[in-house]
Amino acid sequence: MQKALVLLNMGGPNNLDEVKVFLSNMFNDANIITVKSALLRRFIAFMITTSRTKKAQANYAKLGGKSPLVGYTKQLVEKLQSALPSLHVNFAMRYTPPFCDALIEALKAKGIEEVILLPLYPHYSSTTTKSSVEDFKNVAKTLDFHARIRVIDRFFENKIYNQLLVKKIKEALGENDPSQMELIFSAHSLPQKIIAKGDPYQKEITLHVNLVEQLLQEAGVQFKAVHLAYQSKLGPVKWLEPSMEEKLSTLENKNALIVPISFTIDNSETEFELSMEYAELAHRLGFERYIVAKCPNDDEAFVACIEQLIV
Repeated sequence: MQKALVLLNMGGPNNLDEVKVFLSNMFNDANIITVKSALLRRFIAFMITTSRTKKAQANYAKLGGKSPLVGYTKQLVEKLQSALPSLHVNFAMRYTPPFCDALIEALKAKGIEEVILLPLYPHYSSTTTKSSVEDFKNVAKTLDFHARIRVIDRFFENKIYNQLLVKKIKEALGENDPSQMELIFSAHSLPQKIIAKGDPYQKEITLHVNLVEQLLQEAGVQFKAVHLAYQSKLGPVKWLEPSMEEKLSTLENKNALIVPISFTIDNSETEFELSMEYAELAHRLGFERYIVAKCPNDDEAFVACIEQLIV
């Protein structure tokens, strides 16, 4: 039986012209803008896209004119393909190319009969995992692709993955004394109303922070304090709190290490928002040290984690 491993993620613009595509597709997603009326959703998406495109393009310009997400993902796919020669390994994005339609046509051409879907989100959310998996399945149905599909829908409890996060924290820490620093886990925020409807994301983020904190203690890495904050809020509705702005503004100790716990691959939220925007805020607030840890990306330990997950 011909099998494939397919990585799924939200995507990011591959050039400045794709910024509008990215925003339009994201805010037309019924899992993101949860109003019942498709017409109202399209109107909201149009208004957000129109108002945010130029600013977002300016932000991506500071990253070299594109999101780093696709480049890092390609590197991970290459390593996975080498580690898993019996599988065909590929990836698709939700809101920007490469989309699921081109991927599925390629899978059909290769005679793939079973697909393991791995959304690259450690925690389950309707806004990420559910959206990406639904997209793949809907496109597969449209293109008459009937392979067996297996989904790995979360992996925040995987020990190899969490040991990798500890390694990334140690690498970012360098020669700094952790007992003199605040450790801030930063997660992508969600509107509170999505959580209120039963989305498990916030609960799983909190559990994950506790798991990594325990591993750090076992490794003898003791920070002054450990915090959880949320980033990337958009619009006037109530979002998960505390925000990164609030957390940084209220810390008396001006030494912090930031861990982007909800991201597996570095993207604009980590390399621009955390590493540039919040770094500027930290500088204005008088921080002596403000360090952002890298995401797992194509680390060999992440490859080993994925090998274990699919077995």
